[in-house]
Amino acid sequence: MGRITSQVQTVVRRGLLRRVGPVDLSQVDRVPDRLTWPLLRQGFDPSRRLGRLREDAPVQKLTSFLGINVWLVTGDPEVRQVLAHTTAFSNDIRPLFGRSGDAESGDIGGLGFTDPPDHTRLRRLLTPEFTMRRLERLRPRITAIVEERLDALAAAGDEPDLVREFAFPVPFQVICELLGLPAEERDVFRSLASARFDVTYGGAGVVGAISGSREHLRDFVARQRIDPGDGLVGQIIRERGDEVSDFDLAGLADGAFTGGLETSASMLALGTAVLLGHPYHYRRLATDPSSVDPTVEELLRYLSVVQVAFPRFAKAPLELGGRRIAAGDVVMCHLAGAARDPRVGMDGHFDPQRPVRAGQLAFGHGFHRCVGAELARMELRIAFPALARRFPDLRPAVDDLAFRERSIVYGVESLPVVLNISPSSPKEMTAPQSHW
Repeated sequence: MGRITSQVQTVVRRGLLRRVGPVDLSQVDRVPDRLTWPLLRQGFDPSRRLGRLREDAPVQKLTSFLGINVWLVTGDPEVRQVLAHTTAFSNDIRPLFGRSGDAESGDIGGLGFTDPPDHTRLRRLLTPEFTMRRLERLRPRITAIVEERLDALAAAGDEPDLVREFAFPVPFQVICELLGLPAEERDVFRSLASARFDVTYGGAGVVGAISGSREHLRDFVARQRIDPGDGLVGQIIRERGDEVSDFDLAGLADGAFTGGLETSASMLALGTAVLLGHPYHYRRLATDPSSVDPTVEELLRYLSVVQVAFPRFAKAPLELGGRRIAAGDVVMCHLAGAARDPRVGMDGHFDPQRPVRAGQLAFGHGFHRCVGAELARMELRIAFPALARRFPDLRPAVDDLAFRERSIVYGVESLPVVLNISPSSPKEMTAPQSHW
């Protein structure tokens, strides 16, 4: 385990690749802002530059995003067009790195980087376990985990960190138990999951973190082949093990783990920070069950913590948003930008009372939509009201938050809070000044 952890730290820092696109990111201590600006925000809000870009044209060519020339798509209709198209775009990332051949030679794998028919075959292995009927069986356990973590938060002393004590541990324990990951190995998985979304040291480091995670999960799957456990991985092996390779099953487990952890953890932390600036909506969660679903949906839209979707590659020339896309061009859909597109009635205001729009983009769209979307919703719908009931006078202990500014999944490093105070209106978080 120590060997794997050391390898992962090295790979994340230096990246698997010496060069990606026209800019060499392997020799820099920190990726310049000019290569990551679409991921930078002003507090909870996407960059104003992004809004100006969308207003000018919802499909724009960027000469270098993480060292790659891409088409950045920021408009709601255009994002939906790309994500829903089953034949015009590919998710197979290997050609970007000069790789070809069978899936395992690329060492990437997973649903997010797989095209039909392989994507369809693999997704069918997971889908039955993430239906609402199956997920309802998890509700009592999720509720118990939330209460346990609220107890831990209460016992953590003055100004506890809500991220460390609550927002991260809740989804972490849920997904570990769901997959059947052994308790003694969970710290390794935790570090792997957190590292893969940080592009501070370049996009290649993200690929390195993914590869390190897959290596460890393949070891786990191999052990499950011999002695299947009670979790999802063991269940798939018992019921349909002859239909899936260790490589593919490790990719499925990896996607479920990271998708079920970082996104939910960031939503719990950032969502709490937003709610503490809107005390009426926060306290209403504790007393009015009808407010829970619309508040969660608005938080998902407003925050859009998964900032960009998996890259797509045009299979043939096509027109998108009035622009001509050439075969092989890389297309990046900015979900946070599309979530505030005024052309479809969305804006930068947090308003849980706005009509809920069908087809929430926070979980993606089309056949690559997050398979664990309903699990994430269940966690949020349980956790936010429970937090408000237990700590109705919760308030931030700091004026400024340390945001994870160069992360594909946006979040905060920590959220110090004061638990028990006399009734008063929580103060709003102060957003940092714009980088642009």
